Amino acid sequence: MVVTGSGSSVFAQNASASDPVAAKNEPKAATKIDPAEVARLIESLEARIKSLEEKLASRNSSDPVKSDPKPEEIAGMKKDVESMKEQNKKNDSFNGFFQKVEVSGIVDGYYSFNSNRVDMFTQGRAFDVRHNAMELQLAKLTVERKNSKESPLGFRVDLGLGETVDRIISVSDSSRNDATKHVLQAYASYVAPIGSGLTLDFGKMYTPVGGEVIETKDNFNYSRGLLFAYGPYYHTGLRAKYGINDKLSVSGFLFNGWDNLFENNVGRTSGKTAGFQVSYAPVKKLSLTQTYLAGPEAPLANVPALSARDNWRHIADTVATVYLTDKLTAMGNFVYGSDGDNDGKRGYWNGFAGYLKYSFNNRFAFSPRFEVLNDKKGLRTGLAQTIKEITLTQEMKLVNNFITRIEYRHDFSNRTFFTDYLGSQKKNEHTFIIGLSYFFSTREP
Repeated sequence: MVVTGSGSSVFAQNASASDPVAAKNEPKAATKIDPAEVARLIESLEARIKSLEEKLASRNSSDPVKSDPKPEEIAGMKKDVESMKEQNKKNDSFNGFFQKVEVSGIVDGYYSFNSNRVDMFTQGRAFDVRHNAMELQLAKLTVERKNSKESPLGFRVDLGLGETVDRIISVSDSSRNDATKHVLQAYASYVAPIGSGLTLDFGKMYTPVGGEVIETKDNFNYSRGLLFAYGPYYHTGLRAKYGINDKLSVSGFLFNGWDNLFENNVGRTSGKTAGFQVSYAPVKKLSLTQTYLAGPEAPLANVPALSARDNWRHIADTVATVYLTDKLTAMGNFVYGSDGDNDGKRGYWNGFAGYLKYSFNNRFAFSPRFEVLNDKKGLRTGLAQTIKEITLTQEMKLVNNFITRIEYRHDFSNRTFFTDYLGSQKKNEHTFIIGLSYFFSTREP
């Protein structure tokens, strides 16, 4: 969330196989052990030992030519079999861990040029904020054990560093949240045996609001849009999800507000942020998601008046995705929110984002985006304005799991929201971005 309103002055803000690991510089490469082959070998050796023992027991002393194995030879073979069994158990334990737990990661970087040649940050952006600089946007490692009704316990931890991490922490009370800023997500999960299975997640997690997400590779465009930048990024608390059938699911939320690990509300109406989400896919080519969150929201660093402590923040978010053809996908995102200012007066903001993505083949895709954000009270951007943007993104997959995006974006406002390197006020800015994203997962062949 990028917030500069209500007394604050802050701007900012599910995959794929890894490339082969370089061979170790050793005289001989380690041989990969197939557990099934080991089991077959053990079975064969045990059968051989049994046969030899039977021969030894029924040895015919009248046959001087026949040479039977000595007892110490059989004992040695038994010892070898037990050793192989023990090694096989260790292999099963190691392989079992990666059968249940997925390890994945992302490395994402970019170069951006702003026509206003800003000294500090590109305004109206979530993470791609640097001008004329090559930046590490996000390096992330994820460890996840997915759960089900049959295997109810699970967890997920996302650890990250880079510009994304710094921008996310900048929108919250950093004095309280900075120690955990590199933990993007961390939650435990349990599937309760209720009906088809009620999934309960508790901890720090990404927001359910919006059509875009934090990871670049899972979006149509490289830069995040205005609706994402000025919305919530993460929450801490409880999430419950229940799948009614294969088309309809419902979720409920109870959070410590927006973008905070700890409770940040004080005053007479202090409390939690609660909400729900309904996801419906009536046909394969259409999905609809409606999300609503509401609760008192007054960061401790921004409560100069009692009235500010008692304001409730509401946000309703609708996302519709239509798969028009095998190559063409359209998505629309509408948001409406209301909040109070430090004078105790209420205001609202609303916005719309429209997306298209056309895949020429499995390597090339083109994605335009258009957005408009009406912030007439300046609650989200810090200035009473209507801001719009147009983005054109060309995507190229050079190799598996490595995406390059070349992007042009034009942001423009009815007010002088933008500044250049001289400090002059402007109504628009043009940016050019080259972004690179590499990702991997242990679940891939």
